Amino acid sequence: MSNERLPKEQFAELFRQRTKRLALDVIKFSKLLPKTEEATIMKRQLLRSATSVAATYRAACRARSSAEFYSKLSIVIEEADESLF
Repeated sequence: MSNERLPKEQFAELFRQRTKRLALDVIKFSKLLPKTEEATIMKRQLLRSATSVAATYRAACRARSSAEFYSKLSIVIEEADESLF
């Protein structure tokens, strides 16, 4: 693995793709879960948090200021952590 840094625009695009892939993968995964009440509750929450990661990151990329970008990126991190949980 190289220690070189990606240009900001290239990193942002790769991260947009990765967060979208996370959302799509979680959607596919959710279809495999059992139809129990517990699984349904967990599936809904996972779908909300994983799709929020992608949507909020896209919004962060359109931020009008550094403060707005940081605020939205903080939400992305929270939602990603919730998805992981």
